[in-house]
Amino acid sequence: MTVLLWTSADDPPDIWVPALRAAMPEDEVRVPPDLGDRSEIEYALVWKPEPGLLASLPNLKVIFSIGAGCDHILADPERPKHLPIVRMLDDNLTAMMTEWALLAVLYFHRFMPEYRREQAEAVWNRRWPNWTPETGIGVLGLGAIGRDIAAKLGLLGFPVHGWSRTLQQVPGIACHHGAEGLKAMLPQCRHLLCVLPLTGETRGIIDAGVLSQLPAGAFVINLGRGGHVVDADLLAALDCGHIAGAFLDVFNDEPPPKGHPYWQHPKVVMTPHVAGEIVPRSAAGTVVANIRRHQQGEPLLGVLDLDLGY
Repeated sequence: MTVLLWTSADDPPDIWVPALRAAMPEDEVRVPPDLGDRSEIEYALVWKPEPGLLASLPNLKVIFSIGAGCDHILADPERPKHLPIVRMLDDNLTAMMTEWALLAVLYFHRFMPEYRREQAEAVWNRRWPNWTPETGIGVLGLGAIGRDIAAKLGLLGFPVHGWSRTLQQVPGIACHHGAEGLKAMLPQCRHLLCVLPLTGETRGIIDAGVLSQLPAGAFVINLGRGGHVVDADLLAALDCGHIAGAFLDVFNDEPPPKGHPYWQHPKVVMTPHVAGEIVPRSAAGTVVANIRRHQQGEPLLGVLDLDLGY
């Protein structure tokens, strides 16, 4: 019998645990504090695990993240360093992230901030539409989620550019890489979307230098990590008018302090880190399928590369 530990500081066990038990009915799912014999636990599915918990499981084989990011696991100084950490890979998560990205682009592309403001003022003011085939979009990050977002935007008729650390080839997408590639891409992008992993190289990537290379009146959309954006630089670009708007799902501090300028800024749309939610009835099957792969001696899918950070 396989024993899986589930623990999360933020997610509801009454939804997760039944989904996991339905996906692995012959096995056992344990939730703190009822861990039983800790030596029987071979797999752990976690979000922000209590420091030292993973180290207390002597026969643990794999650590699974309840999320695409693994920073919350790496933050545990006592985590067993020899064990693989597996990112959440789930088609439903990708679909939700893409929905949010399309919403953000179309919100600005179809003048929704202006129409919402004018509705409140009882103003009827039609606008000549933007020309979609000439509205360039740049996607920072060409992993599974970035590629899906780029593909769907392309289907809507937008010319889409993608940027990654190393060269990628994605059909229908103008791909750029490295510092020179980013410099060449930015002036062509009316919308800049970030879905990068947060690493030492990507932290603060959306700074004054990058923002200044976007065309005047561009929009910034972030559903990667808050650490990708230098807040002071984005606010300065919004206030001077070079950046026309920002649609943000992630922040350096979550939630931002009540006095943070984002809360009341007329050019900023905020959502509370909900672009991609992990839906247990979909994700549970993904995790269990990966456990079965491991048990059968097959490579795990989504293993974190500690050197690259994703």
